[in-house]
Formats: sequence, C-alpha cells, structure tokens
Amino acid sequence: MAELHAPETRKEQILRAAARLFADRGYAATSVRDIASALDLQGGSLYSHMGGKEDLLWEIVDRAAGQFLGAAERAVAGPNTASDRLRRLVRAHVNLVASDLAAAACYLNEWKLLGTERRAALKAKRDQYEAHFRHVIEDGVASGEFSPTEPKFASLFLLGALNWAHQWFRTEGPLSPDEVADRMADMILRGVERSR
Repeated sequence: MAELHAPETRKEQILRAAARLFADRGYAATSVRDIASALDLQGGSLYSHMGGKEDLLWEIVDRAAGQFLGAAERAVAGPNTASDRLRRLVRAHVNLVASDLAAAACYLNEWKLLGTERRAALKAKRDQYEAHFRHVIEDGVASGEFSPTEPKFASLFLLGALNWAHQWFRTEGPLSPDEVADRMADMILRGVERSR
C-alpha cells in the first residue's frame, strides 16, 4: 500500500526554497524577495508565514542540528564496539546530508551568519555533536581497539571529511548514501584501528 503523506505546508515550502537558495547563492546574496519569487509569492505574504530572513536560516539550521544530534545519540547507543558505533555515526551523518543536501549545506556553511545569540546556541549543538565522535574514539583508544591517537584531532579530521560530502554527493550518482557511508567508514577505520 502506498504511504500517504500530508501535503507540504506553505511554511515547509518556504523553508525548502530558502534552504535551496541559501545553499546555491549563499545566505548573504539571497534576499527575501528572491525567496518569495521562487514560490510566486509577494514579499509581504512571505512575512505572514515566517519572520525575517535570519528567522528562516535559524529554523533551517536549528532543525538540522536537532536531526544530526538525534541521529548521533541513536548511533552511539548500545554496548557495541567503538568501530561499530563509529561506523553508525558515519552512516547517520552521510544519510542526513544526502536526505536534504540544501539544508545540510546551510547547517554546515551558513550558520556562521546568524546573529550572536543564535550562533552561540548553534555552536553549542555542533560541539555536542562533535563530542559523540570524540567519545567513541576515546573509548576505542582506551579499550585498545584503536591505535593511540588524539581524539579531538581525529574527530575534527573525520567530521571535516564527512562535512564535505554535501559538495559532491549526488542522489542520482552510482552509490547510495549507505554505500558512500560504508566506503568512508572503511577508510576512516583503517586509519584508526589498531593493526592486528
């Protein structure tokens, strides 16, 4: 039986259009008029659904931050090995990026253009997210599963590679998100796992 989906609300349409434009042109180069035009709306009509341009960016990146954090919390749950948890973290990250490339690009690149308070709030969530990777690497080093390495550096290196996926991943490409994630996880784990 086909799954029924509720029609997309106007607010969701606005957020999707804004994310696409912010990702393609950059937040600074996108006007509210550009977003309204992409939806065949008048600028005033857009304001009746959402606040200003920064409110749109905030909602896009805050939602994404919540999704990344939730996925990381699920990925690290359970008594599995550090390798298993790290592989699940990589898979969750790549799947989230692939599920909405535009929102991922905003979360990864445009968040620094938020106002001071919102930027600080988002940075705290990004730090929490990075901590999941760092803790798994710390666990792997402590258990002897991973070679001795500096967990903070290793987690930042890993996230740097994962965060770039929104630039080159294509949904119509030859590999699924899971296949991309598994290849990335294999390469990463070869770098941190202790030689047998």
